[in-house]
Amino acid sequence: MSRNFVDFHLSPGDIQAVRFGVSPGHELAHAVRILLRPAQHPLMWGWLRDARGRLPRDAFALLSQVIGSDGYLPDFLTTTPRWDLTPTDEVAALRVADLGPMRVDLDKMILRSSGDRQQLLRAMRSDPRRARAQIADAWEEVWAASLEPVWTQLERMLRADIAVRSRTIATDGLASMAAGLDPKVSWGDGAVRVEMRVHSEQVDCRGSGLVLVPSVMSSWGCMVLTEPPAQPTLFYPARGVTAEWARDPASTAEALSALIGPARADILLAAHAARTTSQVAVDTGVAMSTASHHLTVLRECGLIASERDGNRMLHTRTPLGEAMIGARL
Repeated sequence: MSRNFVDFHLSPGDIQAVRFGVSPGHELAHAVRILLRPAQHPLMWGWLRDARGRLPRDAFALLSQVIGSDGYLPDFLTTTPRWDLTPTDEVAALRVADLGPMRVDLDKMILRSSGDRQQLLRAMRSDPRRARAQIADAWEEVWAASLEPVWTQLERMLRADIAVRSRTIATDGLASMAAGLDPKVSWGDGAVRVEMRVHSEQVDCRGSGLVLVPSVMSSWGCMVLTEPPAQPTLFYPARGVTAEWARDPASTAEALSALIGPARADILLAAHAARTTSQVAVDTGVAMSTASHHLTVLRECGLIASERDGNRMLHTRTPLGEAMIGARL
């Protein structure tokens, strides 16, 4: 049996353009697929137990028909992943998505469907502007019920994965990082190769680079975006996903508090955004000198990085700090 591969070819200059991003839309699409086929995803049962009871019936039914339980995933549901992409950004982009590519996606799904689903997709194809608004409304409703309650945990896992991969690039090189993304991903002859189920393609990334996107909810292995105008993108399973990933953030804070103390745990949990020492003191409710002491301890442990910005000192989590947060989730 022949094997299928997508090869992302990179020139030496494009290697500098390999970057990471997050995609709330990709997470939601796969969350829908998990909800449709829960028996196949035992690591998601903790999340499923709570999410299923909150789902808006009509919105979930519509989104399920658009996304389907497997196979082709329409590109218009997600915008280009970025490091700072938020769910609000994602649905805003969906509301103004280009109708031309959307029609192409709907045509592909019509060919791959039958019965009631095909009939619904044909109706959407006949009035794509109305369909776009309906899909965006359903996206917001299903997001609010299913992933918004756990987005803090999920986003931390994504950022922890990115931090570890970025550090691997810096210490061991791009080839080592790519080879560690997933057993179906390898690096050779200037290309990132991804083994696929049914799709083979040679993708020239010269001039555009490649976006790497970790996914917690990915319903199976790796997925790719290769068709313009989308930027070449590889979605891969995030590391560290366990059956307890969706647990209450309070339990994570308690676990970190037991390890490094409550004040330092609070500082570390909030250090995804750069803050000054005075901001840390206010947010944590401690004196400036105490905040400075805690930051020094965290910095000496390699969990916090401090950089001067004019007269200010800004503090953020390091890759090691991200990995610790992610591990606790």
